[in-house]
Amino acid sequence: MPRFPTPIDCVKRIAPYQPGKPIEELARELSLDPETIVKLASNENPLGCSQSVAHEVSRELSDVARYPDGSGYVLKERLSSKLGIPADSLILGNGSNDILEMAAIAFLDHDRSAIYSEFCFVVNKLATQSRAARGIEVPSIGYGHDLERMHESIENDTRIVFISNPNNPTGTFIPPAEILRFIESVPEHILIILDEAYYEYLPENSQSESVNWIKRFPNLLVTRTFSKIYGLASFRVGYGMASPGIVEILNRVRQPFNVNSYGLAAAAAALLDDAFVRISVQANNAGMKQLIAVVEELELAFIPSYGNFLTIQFKQAGSDVYMKLLERGVIVRPLGGYGLNHHLRVSVGLESDNERFCVALKSVMRS
Repeated sequence: MPRFPTPIDCVKRIAPYQPGKPIEELARELSLDPETIVKLASNENPLGCSQSVAHEVSRELSDVARYPDGSGYVLKERLSSKLGIPADSLILGNGSNDILEMAAIAFLDHDRSAIYSEFCFVVNKLATQSRAARGIEVPSIGYGHDLERMHESIENDTRIVFISNPNNPTGTFIPPAEILRFIESVPEHILIILDEAYYEYLPENSQSESVNWIKRFPNLLVTRTFSKIYGLASFRVGYGMASPGIVEILNRVRQPFNVNSYGLAAAAAALLDDAFVRISVQANNAGMKQLIAVVEELELAFIPSYGNFLTIQFKQAGSDVYMKLLERGVIVRPLGGYGLNHHLRVSVGLESDNERFCVALKSVMRS
């Protein structure tokens, strides 16, 4: 056998991240026409993105040989204006998961631990493992975060607590008042990371005041993304909000030019189109009703979701249902890697895509 350098133990124990199956891959495997395949696996915005994005991105082509603005000045200024926080309280990432990785690099090592919930966003675990830190996984309550038990799990070496709200892949939600009480109770030497990737999908009366919380709590880092409601998943742009002190630390480990010029331009343009966000929320709400209707008709259990996806429970193995849906040209997300062996996650799509899923699921369950 060929020999190659041996990685460190913590890396050997990491299972590579498995993204949703691409349409092209399924088309090759089953000899299907790509145009007939529906992908509802990756929580993407089925409406695409704001029409203003294409114009701004095309302008960047003239400077393709130049490095991007490493500070992300324009995007930070627009975020600063929209959110009402100073630019030095913002950090940009190659997706919000990039910022989770920065935090792990800056605050974790083999002598420290991080706390996260069972069924949490997988990057929380991966970031912890990659630093050889000890992960403390707290059993979930109703498939979501048990904040009381997470607080009880804090140990002397704990340096990060991860919270995703709403949570992916389960869609569960913690009311802002409970989040705030938790933050108030955590010692200041522990960094609390509040991942709000699906924040914009929440009803306004359920949205937290996390923008203001970072002014009160110097140990709070809030992350959001342009990949979901803004429809910029391929550009990979996320951002973090925290005290200037935390941002300065994260910038020490941030890769130079970690967000490319096209992503910066796209995000800056998308941020100005509030109408697109409103339309996306309306479409998501209507699509969610479609999915729930067929699930209830088939008398399947599901986890009430506050995101742009629905997690469904089956009596048989979720992987079996997944394969049968693939045969019908519908891609969803199996959750065996999360320990949810009888569940599938389905992203909300266009009305026609949702209908394709509904028809396919009925066919599978009644066959």
